[in-house]
Amino acid sequence: MAQTHNVYEISFDNAVHHEATVKAHFTGLENKVLELRMSRTSPGRYALHEFAKNVYHVKATDSRGNNLQVTRPNPYQWDVSGHDGTVIVTYTLYGNRGDGTYTQVDETHAHLNIPATFMYAPRLALRPIKVTFNVREDLNWKVATQLKQLDKNTYYAPNLHYFMDSPTEISNYSIREFTEESNGKTYNIRFILHHKGSDADFDTYVDKVKNIVAQEKAVFGELPDYDFGTYTFLGCYLANVSGDGMEHRNSTILTDVEGLAEGGMENNIGTVSHEYFHAWNVERIRPLALEPFDYTSANMSGELWFAEGFTSYYTNLILCRAGVITREAYVEGLAGSLNYVWNSPALKYFNPIEMSYQAPFVDAARSVDPVNWTNTFVSYYSYGSVLGLALDLSLRNQKKNLTLDGYMQLMWKKFGKNEIPYTVKDLENTLTEYAGEDFASTFFTQYIYQSNMPDYKVLMNTAGVIFEKAKPSTPYLGAYVKSNDSKMKVVTNPHQQSPLYKAGVENGDYILSIGEHVLSDTTNISDILKEHEINSTVTVVYERGGERKETIMQMESDPAYKTTLIELQGKKLSKAQKETREDWLEAK
Repeated sequence: MAQTHNVYEISFDNAVHHEATVKAHFTGLENKVLELRMSRTSPGRYALHEFAKNVYHVKATDSRGNNLQVTRPNPYQWDVSGHDGTVIVTYTLYGNRGDGTYTQVDETHAHLNIPATFMYAPRLALRPIKVTFNVREDLNWKVATQLKQLDKNTYYAPNLHYFMDSPTEISNYSIREFTEESNGKTYNIRFILHHKGSDADFDTYVDKVKNIVAQEKAVFGELPDYDFGTYTFLGCYLANVSGDGMEHRNSTILTDVEGLAEGGMENNIGTVSHEYFHAWNVERIRPLALEPFDYTSANMSGELWFAEGFTSYYTNLILCRAGVITREAYVEGLAGSLNYVWNSPALKYFNPIEMSYQAPFVDAARSVDPVNWTNTFVSYYSYGSVLGLALDLSLRNQKKNLTLDGYMQLMWKKFGKNEIPYTVKDLENTLTEYAGEDFASTFFTQYIYQSNMPDYKVLMNTAGVIFEKAKPSTPYLGAYVKSNDSKMKVVTNPHQQSPLYKAGVENGDYILSIGEHVLSDTTNISDILKEHEINSTVTVVYERGGERKETIMQMESDPAYKTTLIELQGKKLSKAQKETREDWLEAK
């Protein structure tokens, strides 16, 4: 604490117009130009975000109040020259998006993502930081953050990265706290919630959170050693925010427009499960490619299928183990990701590693030109999730008391607990150590280095789950079609080799008729398709650019799968299937 600190102060007098005033003090400087930047990235995100665009009215003075020259060598940087060893910078920040990436300031709250809020000095990244939040006492605002509290509204970070990784919610929030024991230590778990709901709903919600925390702790065998002994959920469920979740070292941001009484009790809890799991997997079991985190350009990691995808697999599995959702709901819900991944044409272009490389282009990135992601991209969240399912059931099928939980624990012990960054090869080597070389080599060769599909029919049957085509005798189109201008418009790129694709119909076309049926904005296309046999052909009339066109489309079977508990189809669950399912889905 005796070191020279970078000191920040932020005020919100003009919150009604989404503005904050920031003041930054940099002292003990060398007689050089001070380079100040706004970040282009944010911890937890993988794409570029140009936060500098919301900074204006920048001024700089020295210790005596003399104005200093400020120049702009690039869009993200301010160079301050002629100082006397001290630079005091002030600027206005505009922020009006409340989520896990950006900053929102209004009269409901100051929802601060630090990279979107504060300039930083790259050469001073190792200095500790003090920040004072001048709260709006007239609005009953309080500060919630993973930063260490020094006094009422002043907080501390040991270095720039911890500061950048510490989102802050300032509002008239509610709070619930509970403790969790691990390795002889007692940790404080806080849930901050900015909402308009009832205390009773909040209590019910936190009871679910407690069960989630306990079940995720059971996966790894212990809690992470949280800095300052506390983990903080920063929830904001209000109509003025945007739905999101973003993990950080000792906290997570949770935002959604749905309050607990408006569907959020059920719909928001999955984000809690996902983001808290990241306290182990990605925050501490961390890909080498994300270290050090780059605030000037995007890190590219080939491990996101594991870091995000396996976390996604555990998201609903934990909800099932915690009793938040039923086993039936969990099993039937598996079909969504399975259909999305294994029916995608994109698998012929990229394996899971290469899909992970696409993150800088898709992770809340902004672009205006059309892309062909329908045919070329599968989310590493979903891809990794269905691979996590396959690995879990495959391990359980080895009859050696092997589980994905056990593999995750070994990854935790080897890499997470001591925070040693890992590579894809480390993931394979650890699976070799856990399950044997033949098993690990086969899994990585077939499903990670290549894009083959595991035999889910066999794997799921071991747990008494039926995996089969949902509508094998029903035709499908291969693209989404919806009402537009009293006509039916194709609104996505057709899947390659799907019926519409082969017929030459494209995104943006209007389908006027299928066979003898003239379409209108009230037409149920599914009913029309059911009238036709698989492999039959039909004339499709469509409109493109105002021109009427005609083509022939061949009917093909809908490729969608469904996942069903075997007993719901009148079949008996065997003893072995029951034991596997219980060990898979029961609370730990």
